[in-house]
Amino acid sequence: MKHMYGLLVLTLLTLGCASGMKPKNSTDTARKLPTSLEEAIGSSYRTAANRERDLYRHPRETLAFFNIRPDMTVVEISPGSGWYMEILAPYLATKGKYYGALPPAGNAYMADLKNKVLDWQTRYPEVGAKMTLTSLNPAQKEEIAPANSADMVLTFRNVHNWMTNGFAQAAFDSFFKALKPGGVLGVVEHRSDHNMIDPKAKSGYVRESDVIAFAEKAGFRLVDESEINSNPLDTKNYPEGVWTLPPTLKLGEKDKDKYLKIGESDRMTLRFSKPKL
Repeated sequence: MKHMYGLLVLTLLTLGCASGMKPKNSTDTARKLPTSLEEAIGSSYRTAANRERDLYRHPRETLAFFNIRPDMTVVEISPGSGWYMEILAPYLATKGKYYGALPPAGNAYMADLKNKVLDWQTRYPEVGAKMTLTSLNPAQKEEIAPANSADMVLTFRNVHNWMTNGFAQAAFDSFFKALKPGGVLGVVEHRSDHNMIDPKAKSGYVRESDVIAFAEKAGFRLVDESEINSNPLDTKNYPEGVWTLPPTLKLGEKDKDKYLKIGESDRMTLRFSKPKL
């Protein structure tokens, strides 16, 4: 009887394997790479927490404004914790090329951000194997991508950090060097009022005129600007600067509801081009 029971179990397992069934402790890690921007934004490569912030960051409209295509070579500057990387790297994995230019891991916070990018790259090897991580370190003359190789360079909310650390112009110069003639530089940044004087951007907010000046000095031409990421509720005069607002909420529970109602910061969205030869 025991012999007959064993044969029955073996038969059921064999039939299960033949029909594509898997043991319960098996995991299917295969993922379909996105073929469109919409698929990339809705894909399981993104965390649920990041998708919730689409309300403020408008990834589809923003990337469409920059005229991104899946066959491009795109450099994302300072991917941070990977919010846009989760969209861009899978989107470009089949036909294009994704470069992530990481800033030096000079402190624990920056080292943690770098490790998040490396962990994500390891977690999704079908995408990670096609990514190239470089360094954003203008002081060391390191290349974010080979000269004249990129179709697009994108930076999201980073300019204030470069202004604080004194290498904003060097950063824009490195973008110009990496781009092909006719290539696109897309910039999203916390936007201050035009009459605010904050040359080191300690508040986290930057004047549009300052961003345009950095870009034009590097050789770029402003092509277009959009209000996709604007927020008229943002008064830009908070105790902890832009970090008073979500997602940081640096004041903790103090006036939290007030700042949640305001939402994320008012942002400029600018598209520049590198002139053709």
